Amino acid sequence: RSDNPTRWIDNPSLPASLPKSLSEADIVRLLEAAAAMTPELAALRALAMLEILYATGLRVSELVGLLVSQFRRNPEVILVTGKGGRERVVPLGDTARAAAARWIECRDRNAGFVLSDFMFLSDDGSAMTRHPFAQMLKKLAIVADIDAARVSPHKLRHSFATHMLNRGADLRSLQSLLGHADISTTQIYTASRPDRLAGLVASAHPLASRRQDR
Repeated sequence: RSDNPTRWIDNPSLPASLPKSLSEADIVRLLEAAAAMTPELAALRALAMLEILYATGLRVSELVGLLVSQFRRNPEVILVTGKGGRERVVPLGDTARAAAARWIECRDRNAGFVLSDFMFLSDDGSAMTRHPFAQMLKKLAIVADIDAARVSPHKLRHSFATHMLNRGADLRSLQSLLGHADISTTQIYTASRPDRLAGLVASAHPLASRRQDR
């Protein structure tokens, strides 16, 4: 026959790939490797970028686009401009704030940095971009004895989301922190820990602990 009888048949749905994340121990080792970098400027910059990225779950483009002005007030929250120009307020946390403050002190001592509006700069004074930051992460992974193929800026974003969810964060709050326009994008993280959902039912459902009379 000349026509295609299968043209109206829907393609089978492929399972969505689950986000891959690092363990909490891996994150600690990366931070330790960053702290051991030389010179001090490189260590403080790497620590600030890692702490802020892991504390907020920012996209790497959002991280390298941060302006120094809002960090000079040692804020508890920062304003982030995400995809589509959508703005969201993200809390920093004490550890990330302290790392940012130490970096700014070092940054202000460098004459080549003080005129720039960007928070994070390369050694030549130009704004840090995603590629050099990703390369830095690979080097830190090697020092931390972690497979470099498993480490990327987006893996740190996945790690933030996974670890927050594992420790009790609700999906709506996580959606807001990550800047997802649709909660279905956030829901994919629940599939990586089905045991968490079972534990949630066991602990939260009003009849979960009810004993059956026999």
